[in-house]
Amino acid sequence: MELAKSSRTALGVALRRAVHQLHDSPLVFDDPVAVAVLRATYGEGLQAMVEARDERFSRAMRAFLVARSRYAEDQLKEAVAAGVSQYVLLGAGLDTFAFRNPHSQLRVFEVDHPATQQWKRELLAASGVTIPASLRYAPVDFEVQTLPAQLELAGFDASAPAFFAWLGVVPYLTLRAFRATLGFIAARPAGSGVVFDYGQPREVLTLVDRLVHDALAARVRAAGEPFQLFFTSADVARELAGFIRLEDLGTTEMNARYFSGRTDKLAARGAGGRIASAWK
Repeated sequence: MELAKSSRTALGVALRRAVHQLHDSPLVFDDPVAVAVLRATYGEGLQAMVEARDERFSRAMRAFLVARSRYAEDQLKEAVAAGVSQYVLLGAGLDTFAFRNPHSQLRVFEVDHPATQQWKRELLAASGVTIPASLRYAPVDFEVQTLPAQLELAGFDASAPAFFAWLGVVPYLTLRAFRATLGFIAARPAGSGVVFDYGQPREVLTLVDRLVHDALAARVRAAGEPFQLFFTSADVARELAGFIRLEDLGTTEMNARYFSGRTDKLAARGAGGRIASAWK
């Protein structure tokens, strides 16, 4: 099938997670399903990215992507320990958590465009990966459907706390769409939380970081998904004012937490991308 617009960037993210499994040691983010989902259909693309794995931009991008996935699942583990039993992946793409979910009580809701979800299910079928009973699909075409309604149809319990992962999505949104979704999350019961990544505005970056920003912006624009939304850390703190516990990680914090002591040069670089979490 022709790739939906959203799946073009999802494929690039998934390929980088798979390269991490194959060639980085020790692993920052252990995802034994990542390679299996891609190999049957995208083996050539995976090999091409493997060959470019040590190029500076590729390595830094891979580090950021595996750090945000690891951080999201670390935060999820904390939520589950506190009794949360619903995990919502907003813009799930080719995320594989549902297929390696270690929490027997946790239901996983994957939210994405219907075309992207169909593409993913075809990849899963081609790779022989079984869809677990704990996974619920919530297809949302935002031109004609709403997130609350589609989650309800998928069995989401709005009266119970939930943890939301919103990775690789925020930079592509309008401010109105960002605030609408954040408002839905903020209205969840106490104990709920969210993790998301975001990009800083070009004007606050160094010259080198601006060049990296411009190169990445050109790539996603060519794929039909231009960046639209940027925040500073102060902006994010204001947007999350309705939450009670916030954390905002930049490159320094990511590297200290996940890449300290490595000898393979795998590390996040620059100030363009950050990861934030917030709790009710």
